[in-house]
Amino acid sequence: MNAKPTPTALDRRLAKACLKCPVCRHARRRQRGLAHWLVRRFEARICPACRAYERVYGRPAHEGATPSS
Repeated sequence: MNAKPTPTALDRRLAKACLKCPVCRHARRRQRGLAHWLVRRFEARICPACRAYERVYGRPAHEGATPSS
C-alpha cells in the first residue's frame, strides 16, 4: 500500500510559511506570470516550505485557491 505519512508539526509550520510567502501567494492567486512559473518550475523542488505545503494540503504550492482551514 502507498499510504502517505501524516504531516508533522514542522510540515504544518512550513506550510503556513508558504501560505504567507509573497511569491507563492501571487502564484496561487494569479495562476500566470513569472511568479507562477518560478514556483512551478523551481521552488517546488528547492523550497522546503513549498514541499511541506504539498504534503499538508495535498496539492502543489502553485495550484488554485488557498485551503479554507
